[in-house]
Amino acid sequence: MTNWTVTAADAARSPLNREYNAEMISRYWGRPAGEAEIDAYERDEQDHDVPVFLVASRDGSDVGCLGMRFLDNGVGELTRMFVREPFRGRGVASALITAMEAEATARGLTALRLDTRADLVEARSLYAKRGFVEIAPYNAAEYADHWFEKRLTSSRPAAMS
Repeated sequence: MTNWTVTAADAARSPLNREYNAEMISRYWGRPAGEAEIDAYERDEQDHDVPVFLVASRDGSDVGCLGMRFLDNGVGELTRMFVREPFRGRGVASALITAMEAEATARGLTALRLDTRADLVEARSLYAKRGFVEIAPYNAAEYADHWFEKRLTSSRPAAMS
């Protein structure tokens, strides 16, 4: 397994964000997304509320990203999981999830949730392998077909009696 460096970044300034959008549009429609189509999505439809955005890199090249927003009751929502194609299957996504789980725990969150589409088979498999379980819909996301949750355990030591 390759060691990846995971750091915080600005979602709005990361080229990975646009690559993620292009892939999601292309996979949904089953054809390459045009630049104007991506521009329109980013302007009119994309949710820009991603206060935590992590980027995985190696040797100065960014290869993947994962965002998180905050829901109610100590729950974080994962969004924008993306790994550039040449780096898939090399542990990048797992490194991002591990780092985000640590970030969420440090912020006092007790669970992570996410929604995804039926056509994103690889993503659903990844989340299941990482301990996420399918749950009932928690939002009304227009393109979501599956909803997942993972309860987080605190890294704090148990109290001694």
